[in-house]
Amino acid sequence: MGTLSLSSSLKPSLVSSRLSSSPSPSSSSFPKPNNLSLKPTKLISPPLRTSSPSPLRFANASIEMSQTQESAIRGAESDVMGLLLRERIVFLGSSIDDFVADAIMSQLLLLDAKDSKKDIKLFINSSGGSLSATMAIYDVVQLVRADVSTIALGIAASTASIILGAGTKGKRFAMPNTRIMMHQPLGGASGQAIDVEIQAKEVMHNKNNVTSIIAGCTGRSFEQVLKDIDRDRYMSPIEAVEYGLIDGVIDGDSIIPLEPVPDRVKPRVNYEEISKDPMKFLTPEIPDDEIY
Repeated sequence: MGTLSLSSSLKPSLVSSRLSSSPSPSSSSFPKPNNLSLKPTKLISPPLRTSSPSPLRFANASIEMSQTQESAIRGAESDVMGLLLRERIVFLGSSIDDFVADAIMSQLLLLDAKDSKKDIKLFINSSGGSLSATMAIYDVVQLVRADVSTIALGIAASTASIILGAGTKGKRFAMPNTRIMMHQPLGGASGQAIDVEIQAKEVMHNKNNVTSIIAGCTGRSFEQVLKDIDRDRYMSPIEAVEYGLIDGVIDGDSIIPLEPVPDRVKPRVNYEEISKDPMKFLTPEIPDDEIY
């Protein structure tokens, strides 16, 4: 009985000592290092790149921008028309259409806006073209405050002669070998009779309008200009000066003649006498000593 009591008294202590001395599976297979903290760790992500460029990138961008501006300036300087525009020179060197008229008008308005006290030189080498486009250029030449000096070279024919005569009086010139031609507006119509009649009225309106403009530029009467432009009328620069369409001929460093054209030029032919006896003027009497 004493033994049983002893064993019963020692049993709890032995069990507790065994439990405390026996290693746990986790501690035996994964030894725990000393001073190990089990605090949760924070994941540190790499710093994100911002969109702001570096100073070096700013320097490269400024260099590229300056190079682009320099190349644009060099391109503008290499443009002949751009250089002429800087010298207040506008060049009309092709047939007149809406596109050409828009370019000429924009250049005239730009030069007039920059300085309305300096002259604008309009060089003309054109065989004419659209009447509506020509009238637009004519109106802008009359609109600008600056004096427009028209200079013809090569040929100024058809509607181009209207622009030539539209310049400021006293500043309309031509080169010695220029040919100048005037004629009445051309037109045609087809279709029904009423449509042909409408187009015919429009053609007559344009003819009267062109005649009045040339009469105002030359100082001649409406009836005389109406007769002169009935057919193609070619003139040399000297003949154009005598007619009153231009004011002088540029020959080297001089301008001839320098006499201003009067506002009203007296016609050399009396149209009343022509209407009485037209055959007399169609077959003039020529002395025998003048026949070659």
